[in-house]
Amino acid sequence: MQNARNVDEIGTALVDMVGFFASPQGDEALLREADVDIDRALFPLLIRLARAGRLNVADLAAQVGRDYTTVSRQLAKLESLHLISREDGAGDRRTRLASLTAAGEAAVRAIIAARRRLLSKVLICWSAADLAALAKLTLRFADELHLQAKRGRG
Repeated sequence: MQNARNVDEIGTALVDMVGFFASPQGDEALLREADVDIDRALFPLLIRLARAGRLNVADLAAQVGRDYTTVSRQLAKLESLHLISREDGAGDRRTRLASLTAAGEAAVRAIIAARRRLLSKVLICWSAADLAALAKLTLRFADELHLQAKRGRG
């Protein structure tokens, strides 16, 4: 049986973390640290494309929690910046798949390195065992959330 207090504390901590990671100030600090000059609303799309490889607008919109038309406009902006390319999907020319260009991959590497530097400052006093436990449990939790979301859809 789950301890309700622990579950409540996890929920509170997650709200705090999501608020931190989704804040305009946090996004701007990350992009500044990465020396990547793009609108802060665009970088989550780059990160998702880096993880997935190629995505269509609808799938990307679902992953970032934005509407199709917004993501379509944002992808057009990323394409104009030469950070992504788009091509017709196999079997359906109405579906266009977005993927990172070499410049987009470089931007993502810079963002990931900046995130690592910023998080390292926060976690500097944590032991190696605590960091390993946090990484393991956070990944496990994220995997469970994804599985639950898939079950809810299908």
